[in-house]
Amino acid sequence: MAILSEKVLRRLTFYYYILVDWAAQDQTYISSPMLAEMLGVDDSQVRKDLKLLNNNGKNKVGYEVQELKASIEKTLGLKRPKAAFIIGAGNLGAALAKYDNFAHYGLKITALFDNSMAKIKRQINGHQVYHTAQLMTWAHKHPAEIAILTVPASAAQAAADLAIAAGAQYLWNFAPAVIKVPHGIKVWYENIMGDFLSFTAQMPS
Repeated sequence: MAILSEKVLRRLTFYYYILVDWAAQDQTYISSPMLAEMLGVDDSQVRKDLKLLNNNGKNKVGYEVQELKASIEKTLGLKRPKAAFIIGAGNLGAALAKYDNFAHYGLKITALFDNSMAKIKRQINGHQVYHTAQLMTWAHKHPAEIAILTVPASAAQAAADLAIAAGAQYLWNFAPAVIKVPHGIKVWYENIMGDFLSFTAQMPS
């Protein structure tokens, strides 16, 4: 299968959310016009996206919900276990640690790390908060490929450097800062303010 663009991958995640809901309702089929209407995209775009999964659906019936759901799960690697730790145990880091639905998508939060002594040794949704000075030792016993950064912008680069030194290959960065990483390390920027501004720019002035 060809490498999928970021836009296609994002649409596949939205298709998946819908399919999970339909499966829970014991719905057997769903059509591309239905998916297109729910997401506000063209029917042709939906069919083009799903064709990349080698799933063309059935004429006049649509796509078999469980089959399409399984195809997207395989493509996005949703069922492959992925361990992650969080650097930054403030409000955002704590909220992510409490989000139990991550497990449904194969993501397992293993621990949180912070510099604040007031937060050390706390338990957040069953996850221990450690001092960042313990990360290297901890990671040696509990390897994790993903680091989630929920620190202030001023601490983002240092947190990224520490996460990479601890073995993380993928950084999910919630900090409002661009970070420098070695070749081969992947960074995903969660631009909360950028998304908000893009949304509000479409509102009537």
